[in-house]
Parts: sequence; C-alpha cells; structure tokens
Amino acid sequence: MTAKGPTMKQAIKLSVLAASAVLLAAADFAPQAPLGLTLVREAAAIVGAPLTPMSYAGVARRTTRRVVYAETAAVTTAAATTAAATSAAAAASAQQAASAQEAAAAQQAAAAQQQALAAGSPAVGTVVPALPAGCTAAPVGGVEYYKCGGAYYRAAFQGNNLVYVVAQP
Repeated sequence: MTAKGPTMKQAIKLSVLAASAVLLAAADFAPQAPLGLTLVREAAAIVGAPLTPMSYAGVARRTTRRVVYAETAAVTTAAATTAAATSAAAAASAQQAASAQEAAAAQQAAAAQQQALAAGSPAVGTVVPALPAGCTAAPVGGVEYYKCGGAYYRAAFQGNNLVYVVAQP
C-alpha cells in the first residue's frame, strides 16, 4: 500500500516553513536588538497630536474649553440675576406707567368716539378701541373694512392692542 499524502519529512518541512513565516511576519527590525530583529515592538506614544481623541493635548484642550465655558456661564448667570433683580423694580414702575398711559389713551379714544358719533361721522385717522354697534364687514380691494353708519373702520395694532382706525376706502 502506498500513501498518496505527504510523507513525514514533507510534513515537518511544511510546518517549519509555516512557523518561520509567522515569526518573520511578527518580527520587527530593531538596530539595538542582539540580532537586529525583535518579536515585540517598542511601545511608542504620540504626545501632542491634537486630533487623536485620547492624546494629552486633546484632553487638555477639551478640559480647558469646558472650564472656560462653565466659568463664562456662571458669570453670565450671575450678571443676569443681578440685572434682573435691579431691573425688576424699574420694570414694575415702567409697567405701571405704561398701563396708566394706555388707560388714559383708551379714555381719550372713547371720548373721541362718543364725540364723533354725536357729531355724525368721525374724522379719518381717528383711532377707537372698539367698533360701534351695528357694524358690518365690507371688503374693499382685498382689504377688510368695517362699515358703521357712514364711516369705514380698518383693524390695526397699537402695541399689542387691537384698535380700529377710521379710514377712507
């Protein structure tokens, strides 16, 4: 009986060749090594490469940035709190003055509206806070007017308030 597979000598040669190929692939050339070859590479760290995520420079840069952002936010928050506390009193007095002024303007507008209604038709440009009773919508040229008797009113805003202005369509 003859064996058709590799002989024992050929098998040993093949295994030695495979082992030496693996060792050569893992080997590194190092001039300070005894034979000029070494199997373990020397560890080398790249310090200061800022685009590497865990480099010393990258960590230091991100830490500094976070500290600066946190301090800036703390200073801004403290300044805003102080400004809000000091301006709260000023805002309250300004709001009272504005509401008093709006109330006076509303009284003047109501008086003007009553005078205009008593006299007949109000003057063009008169601002009233509300429409008189019996007004109907009358769109003219794509603009919404309200016809009240012989006068036409157009809606407008005065600050945040809806008012009506006497207009000539």
